[in-house]
Amino acid sequence: MPLPPSTSSQIFNNADSFAQVFDEAWKSHSLQNPEHGLTTAEKLEAILERVAEHPFAQADPATARQVAAFRIRLLDL
Repeated sequence: MPLPPSTSSQIFNNADSFAQVFDEAWKSHSLQNPEHGLTTAEKLEAILERVAEHPFAQADPATARQVAAFRIRLLDL
């Protein structure tokens, strides 16, 4: 599955770039599926799958998961 469209014109192999793409994918999912009925953990898995092609997610999936969990807590997603 291709990465979701990003407001950034460039994608980098680092945590900041991954965080931006993750945030956009999370918010996009919420807008497109407001009644999705997923738990936070289920939605996390769905979004991680959606952004799995990001270079940072491919290079360091464990840290990408940690960044995603941090973003959820930080932004109260």
